[in-house]
Amino acid sequence: MARALLIANPNAARTQAATVKGIEQVIRSAGWELEILATGGPGDATRLAEYGVAEGVDVVAVFGGDGTTMQAARALVGTGTALGVLPGGTGNLLAGNLRLPTNPVKAAEAIVRGTPRALDLGRINRAEGDQFFAVAAGAGMDARVMVETPSAQKHKWGMMAYIATTLRLMPELRSFPFHLTIDGVVHDAEAAMVLVANCGEVIPPIIRLGHGISPHDGLLDVVVMRANSVGQGVRAVWDLLTDASGTFGTDVMVGFARGREIRVELPDGEVQPVQLDGDPGGETPFTATVVPGAIRVMMPKG
Repeated sequence: MARALLIANPNAARTQAATVKGIEQVIRSAGWELEILATGGPGDATRLAEYGVAEGVDVVAVFGGDGTTMQAARALVGTGTALGVLPGGTGNLLAGNLRLPTNPVKAAEAIVRGTPRALDLGRINRAEGDQFFAVAAGAGMDARVMVETPSAQKHKWGMMAYIATTLRLMPELRSFPFHLTIDGVVHDAEAAMVLVANCGEVIPPIIRLGHGISPHDGLLDVVVMRANSVGQGVRAVWDLLTDASGTFGTDVMVGFARGREIRVELPDGEVQPVQLDGDPGGETPFTATVVPGAIRVMMPKG
């Protein structure tokens, strides 16, 4: 008999008691043993997932946003315990990239009927310990948007809260002199935003970062956007959406690169905010390393 631990985040935007009950009913009706635990503060999802691993459960299912999901995933790296994704937050970027059901109860059905599949993660070493991201780590404007969007607005308006913050910050858009070291090769790039991507979409399935970006290839992709005004910002987004090609920094506002280890920094001690899967992730500099097949995620068969 399969065993699962369900971790629920009461503060996630869409978490409701009735939905948790529906998830529970689906999992138990499939003949699985289930234990339900709730997070109460920062780091709880990691500790609860560690408990699940120690108890030998087959799946740690997380009902919450990307931040809670990645806290739990941190404890599952290198273990045989699979992650079950139950979208309950604002962005739900991982679920969207993996084309998992957006309805949490439907996602629970996909878990009990699914099969585990290996997934790469990006790893950033910080003084407080390793941090992981499944979708992307970003420095610059996107991180400012994530950091400066109030939680209350995210709970009330969902993705529209991020859009409102983006519009508010657009007049301040400008590029910075980033130094990027990709597998030992140094690149200089004037950029308003640097993304180190493990998955290919930042607003699934609407905004795609580029062709061939996959969380199953053992590589990280670097996407650099240059803009120094609202008009250039619009042009950069257009280049991204239309897959414009050319020489970055002249006619084209978007540049791409790929590697296994990416260092992002600025000169003379300058810093920019960093986001990890939409949550605040400190400041630059940082070094992101791909961890191939770091975790297993429950996916629909076929």
